[in-house]
Amino acid sequence: MPWIYLLLAGLFEIGFAIGMKYSDGFSKPLPTLATVGAALVSLYLMSQAMKSIPVGTAYAIWTGIGALGVAILGIFLFGDSASAPRLACIGLIVAGVIGLKLVSG
Repeated sequence: MPWIYLLLAGLFEIGFAIGMKYSDGFSKPLPTLATVGAALVSLYLMSQAMKSIPVGTAYAIWTGIGALGVAILGIFLFGDSASAPRLACIGLIVAGVIGLKLVSG
């Protein structure tokens, strides 16, 4: 169950980051409320995951899921670069997250 909490925490982390873009500097009430809500849920789920998963592993995977998701959504939603070097670096994040999961059990 801790790994499911961690995965969900990472997904809410993506919502938090994307929500900040839509909130326009926290000037739009609904996107701001959704952003704060996503952040709180993400932190709660992360705290539950960290009861069983080592802090370094949990944090690295949480931020990796967030970075990966935001990078991919940034390409599709905001027209961020999809250059080969950028995609290769995204691939390295994926490899790191998978590697941490494999060595953590």
